[in-house]
Parts: sequence; C-alpha cells; structure tokens
Amino acid sequence: MILSGCASKGEIVEGGISAVRSACPTVGVAAGTGDITLFDPATSRDASAIDVVASMTNVRGACNDAGEQIATSVTFDVLARRTRTEGPRDVVLPYYIAIVRGGSAVTAKRKGQITVHFDAGQARAQAQGTASTQIARAAATLPDEVRNQLTRKRKAGDEDAATDPLARPEVRSAVLRATFEALVGFQLTDDQLKYNAQR
Repeated sequence: MILSGCASKGEIVEGGISAVRSACPTVGVAAGTGDITLFDPATSRDASAIDVVASMTNVRGACNDAGEQIATSVTFDVLARRTRTEGPRDVVLPYYIAIVRGGSAVTAKRKGQITVHFDAGQARAQAQGTASTQIARAAATLPDEVRNQLTRKRKAGDEDAATDPLARPEVRSAVLRATFEALVGFQLTDDQLKYNAQR
C-alpha cells in the first residue's frame, strides 16, 4: 500500500505493509546518456580517434516540497579523461535535465553546459554540475479516491483482502500519472547515442 505519511517505509501496520510515497521526484541518470565520447576527427569512430571521454556520477537530489511547486535541485559530478595531454584545455559538454511522468512521458526539459578544465599534462579532470526543476504539487498528488483505495484497511476473509489495489488498471494509471522522475544526462547527438548503444 502507498501512504502519504504516518508510517515508515516498509513498516508493518494493521492491514498490511505500508510504503511512504513522496511527492518529490526520483533523481537519476537517463539510460544511455550518462557517458559522452568526443572524437578527433569528429567523423571517425576508431578507438585511435578517441579524444575525450566523460561520464556522470554521484548524482544527488535535494527536494523542497513545502509549497505548491515542488522544487528539485540536482547536483552531479562529471569525470573526464583526455587522450592528448599537451597544454591546458577546457572542454564544454552539453547536458540536460528532464522531468519524466509515469516512467515514459517527458513533460519538461532544460539544457545546460558544463566546462571541464584540464591543466597542462593532466589526463583526468572533474567538474560539478547543477540543474533544477519544478513540478506542480497537484500533478504529483494522488486523487483522494485512489488514496482511499490504497490505504483502506483490509481484514482477513474480506473478498478483496488478498488483492493488490495496484492490480486495478485505474489505480495503477493514477499512481503512474502522479509519479515523476528528474533525470540528467549528456545532450547527445544521434551518432553519439548510437555509439553508446553499440559499444
């Protein structure tokens, strides 16, 4: 069952096991976009042409759900490695944050850039990026009738005592509509996405 408070996650309560549902989005890295590879020349895909490789890691989210807008701030680290180390160099990498509703529908997307600085002779470098987004509280709140179905106490012997309310399509759909993710990733070209999928 999904509750909006009172019990701790996984706590056994009268009528079943509770799970606390937060209005804050889950934070993570979007599949296939957590790494970026730059080539020189740009049209080559040979291993010998790899110029810079970078990846996102240590993604963290801070959520403020006190108002009508649920504000989420996401921080992440970019770890980069370059092949040629002569001279200092700044590499600018594009990234994005997207709000995904119900596991598949992108409802908002914002782009940004992060600069990774290499000192002369340095092959590895690190930078920290930030992104933020907002979600309307009303969109992330379950309707009362759905919440009542999920939290209603069930007694042994009741006709639906052993039936998971999430097995009902209308309840499952309502929960999905109120579930959001804040996902970050590199803003990749079609060729870069294809390269990530094939390597």
